[in-house]
Formats: sequence, C-alpha cells, structure tokens
Amino acid sequence: MLVQEQMSSNPVTVAPDVSVPDALALMRQRKVRRLPVLDSQGKLVGIVSDKDLLYASPSPTTSLNVWEIHSLLSRLTVEKVMTRSIVSVSEDTPLEEAARIMADQKIGGLPVLRGSSLVGIITETDIFRFFLELLGGRRKGIRVTFSLSGSKGSLAKSVAAVSAVGGDIVGLGVAEVREGGVMHWHVTLKVQDIQKDALVKALTPTAVAILDIHES
Repeated sequence: MLVQEQMSSNPVTVAPDVSVPDALALMRQRKVRRLPVLDSQGKLVGIVSDKDLLYASPSPTTSLNVWEIHSLLSRLTVEKVMTRSIVSVSEDTPLEEAARIMADQKIGGLPVLRGSSLVGIITETDIFRFFLELLGGRRKGIRVTFSLSGSKGSLAKSVAAVSAVGGDIVGLGVAEVREGGVMHWHVTLKVQDIQKDALVKALTPTAVAILDIHES
C-alpha cells in the first residue's frame, strides 16, 4: 500500500504571517494537530504542530496581564515557531517507509509532495488506522498468534492449511522476533468461519508454537 491511499488530501494549511492564536484556533476548528505552512506562491516552507504553538504561548504562571499576553501573541507569527527543516514523502512512497521515517525521526506527520506541490499529509493516525485494518481489527473472528521458523514457504503453508479447512483470513500481520538467539516470525491472523480447535489443528503442523488464540 502506498501513501496516496491513506493520506489526507488537500490538507488544511496556514500562511507564515498568521498569528499563533489564529493558527491554534484553526487547528481546533478543523480538528488537526499540524499545519503545513505555504508561502504566497503555494510553496511549502515549513510545518507547525500544536505543540510548537502551545510552547510558544506564555506560561499560565506568567506575570503578564491578559492585555499584554494578547498583544505579545498577536505579534508572534507562525513563521517564528514553525519547523523549517521539512521531512516529506511522495505519493508513491510505500506506507511502511513513511511509518519508518516517522518512527526514526520521532515526528507525527509528513507532508506529501507531488514534485514541489503539496497534495496531502500522512499522520500517525493514518498509520494506526491502516494497522487496524491490516490485522482485521474491525472484523469479528478468531485472532491467533503463532510462531513460525520463517523458513521459505512456511507462511504460505500455514495460510493454505487454514484455507483448506474453510477458514476465511481477514487480517494478517508478521513480525520478526528473536527467540533463544534464533530469529522467528510471529504471525497474527484474524480468521472467520472456523472453530478454535479446527484452527489450532490446521496450524500445528507448521507452527513452532501457538502463542495466543481468542475470539474478538
């Protein structure tokens, strides 16, 4: 799956000269946590998060009175607090690559560019939503996690065994895990139209161990 399939198109943006209070109000109104910053030519020049704006606001313990605070904030603009070093991705970036960038860079969202034009934004919420769909989190069924050796064809054999006894696989995820110095795969399936005992019996010939199984 690519970024373009999960991103939010036509994201809410802000100009560099917008005041911090107005930017915060826009975020609250549109229920977003970050705003790409575009100049008058529509070029992406920065990105600002709700944390950037909140950290720029005076502390509740400040000695300034309400009028002084209002005057100070009205002069503080987005371009003074935005991040100028922008990490972005293109529409055809694999979703897992966008997730890796966000995890490695410790950022919660990435502008999506087509050439130099902003066409979307991909956020941690979009990644979580995809993860939920990948594992069949919104579907009823039996959720089973089992360990595989990871040898060539082992996953295909497990999936085929479940299908052979009538199981309908509606979610699948695979993670590499080191067990006793040996790298194994932990595979999670969400399966419909099958009983627990039949599912365990189907997986036993290929699985190293059944780690968890329950209805969800």
